[in-house]
Amino acid sequence: MAGAAGGSPAMVIAGLDPPVFVAAAVGAVTLVLLVVLFVFRLPPGASSPSSSSSSLTSTKATSVDDDKPVRKQNTHATSAGSRKKAPTHSHSHWKASGGGAEKAQQHRHPLCFNTVKGHTDAVTGLHFSPDGRNLATACTDRVIRVFKVADITAKSFKFLRIDLPVGIMPVDVAVGGNASEVVVAGQILSGASLSLYAPASTAVSAAAGKGDDFKLPEPELKWEKRRVHDNRSIIKLSAASMTHGQHAKGGVIVATCSEGTDVKVWTIADGRCVGTVDSNQLCNHMAALSPSGRFLAAAAFTGDVKIWEVCTAKDGQVKEVARAMQLKGHKSAVTWLCFAHDSEKVVTASKDGKIKVWNINVRYELSEDPRCLHTFDIPENANQQKGGVHYFDKLALSPDDRILACTIGCTLCWLDMETGEVIDTAENAHDGHVSCLEWSPQRHNTGKGVNAMVLATGGPDRKVKLWDAPVRDPSRGAGKT
Repeated sequence: MAGAAGGSPAMVIAGLDPPVFVAAAVGAVTLVLLVVLFVFRLPPGASSPSSSSSSLTSTKATSVDDDKPVRKQNTHATSAGSRKKAPTHSHSHWKASGGGAEKAQQHRHPLCFNTVKGHTDAVTGLHFSPDGRNLATACTDRVIRVFKVADITAKSFKFLRIDLPVGIMPVDVAVGGNASEVVVAGQILSGASLSLYAPASTAVSAAAGKGDDFKLPEPELKWEKRRVHDNRSIIKLSAASMTHGQHAKGGVIVATCSEGTDVKVWTIADGRCVGTVDSNQLCNHMAALSPSGRFLAAAAFTGDVKIWEVCTAKDGQVKEVARAMQLKGHKSAVTWLCFAHDSEKVVTASKDGKIKVWNINVRYELSEDPRCLHTFDIPENANQQKGGVHYFDKLALSPDDRILACTIGCTLCWLDMETGEVIDTAENAHDGHVSCLEWSPQRHNTGKGVNAMVLATGGPDRKVKLWDAPVRDPSRGAGKT
């Protein structure tokens, strides 16, 4: 008893031996610290493990009958893993993109002067309107965005948002005669889809894009085609205004290139297929219409490029797509091609490591063959990637036809079309392979002076980057761009 009375009061109360008491105290403190750490390490907006949430997106879908007018109906789908509430309408709303001109970055290429933000997933396609004031983009978040880029150096860009129906993943986009007409190529479970979004009123459509403050009208789904290439996917979409020939009326046509061997030509006014051609080369890589809408060319599995003529009748309508000529000279598959802006030349890139420039302004109806004007080896300093293949996978010719923008994976470079030499290179232009690139058809003030040519590129990093044209070497007789 005396020993108990003379001991530590805490130990007497606890009825524990000193080592046991100390162990219990340390365990209690550790538990409290773990709880505190757990609470303060939760990210902003995170919920406790016992709570869960889901968002409901309401989109306006349409009938998929190829020959009947579309009718609107309501469709609901659940968006998984999204923290933000999904939009409640399928049609467009004006928004401001999340950023624009980025702050100066230590490693940003000097030619990259702005970034178009607002995408929440990979950018798969882009296309400028004919006046260069609007830029349409396709994104794997199932949204088509039409950005107002009249002020190309703006800190942010307003954009028109078009939410696609459930089940359609956009792979490419094209702008029609004005910025309010948007053609979308999509991937669906049964193959591919092609659709047109345009304003309800043609009068409003004709005025779209005129003036810096003009607000684009909200488009609606005009027509939609499904399984346009049977069960095959569309890999490239190309658009052109029919301006060639005495019967041409300037109507817009688009060409869809499938992953198979077929390429189809459509009129966007009514969604009619006016021609189907077959490359007969195992698989297509891409296809493009000439700026005048006169020619259609396909790059495919072999080294030969086939070119067809889009022929019009007296009423200006397309009557057929007929075989015209063939470009022979590459020793391996042609990966990409592009037309000069006068539609009289074609530039091709091949896995044989060559770039060729062709004159197609020949009397092919009299069996005159196209002529190869230049052959350039792909410069060694164009490929900055280690262990990569040495050929260009995408091309885009500047509005003055003097600079060729090329990509090898995530590397972007600019070539002088007179010499084939590299003017400049942007290593890691995007975080991942460059998915699309196009020059604006009109010049812009980029902050370094007016009348500058602008290149847009997209990639899997959710960004569209805007690039100044590099300065060509005056000693080569080219002058500045």
